[in-house]
Amino acid sequence: MTYRLRNIGIAVALAIVAALLTTFYVTNYKRTVQQGDETVPVYVAAHDIALGTPGADVAQGKMLRVEHVPRRSVVPGAISKPDQVDELVAVEPIYAGEQISTRRFRTPQEQGIRAQLKGNLRAIQAPGSQSQLLGGTLKEGDRVDVVGTWLQPETSQNHVSRVVLRDLLVLQAPDSAQVGGKIGSNPNEPFSAMIAMTDAQAEKFWWVAKNGEWTLQLRPVSNAADSPDGIENAGTLARDGLARGERRRIGGK
Repeated sequence: MTYRLRNIGIAVALAIVAALLTTFYVTNYKRTVQQGDETVPVYVAAHDIALGTPGADVAQGKMLRVEHVPRRSVVPGAISKPDQVDELVAVEPIYAGEQISTRRFRTPQEQGIRAQLKGNLRAIQAPGSQSQLLGGTLKEGDRVDVVGTWLQPETSQNHVSRVVLRDLLVLQAPDSAQVGGKIGSNPNEPFSAMIAMTDAQAEKFWWVAKNGEWTLQLRPVSNAADSPDGIENAGTLARDGLARGERRRIGGK
């Protein structure tokens, strides 16, 4: 009898422990569910935010609004203050109603060249020779002009020359290691530089690149000035700087 009573006692004790553990689990689960259902404020996009938008514009440009969502619905990296993205740039499109997360933003340095392009500004890879691209001299951040020459009219043998584009930003210079390895070799070996141009400027550059000849000229670092625009051909060069009588002798005015 004593043996049976002991076994019954053990069974009852285990049942009580199991009941306590079940009660503890259910209580914790309910508490977790209730906490997940608790609403918290989050920042969401008031309207679509385009890739490349500066975080400062997002934070200060009325692009955000506050909504309350269940705590369990808060996305990873959700911001608690708008200024958390002040110095960042959107690297993905964010659509109206989406929560603002730091995972959708990066620093401008991480964006590289893309961070320097806005509006109608484009990046164009300009292929050319070492001399065309000022290989060994040109550096990122330099400013350059494009000088071009072509036939005018196109079916004639009359060449003209002029500065086609001015004050362009160099986004990426020819690779210095590549330039060093090419010194003394074929000058026609291709190099490339990435240059910022508007979409309209890119049309002009590409026309000259495909239908004429061109080269870059490096602008001063500060206080750069431009001469009046002009166009040169065989006649203007022959008459340039001559006295009036000499110009008349060769047929000029």
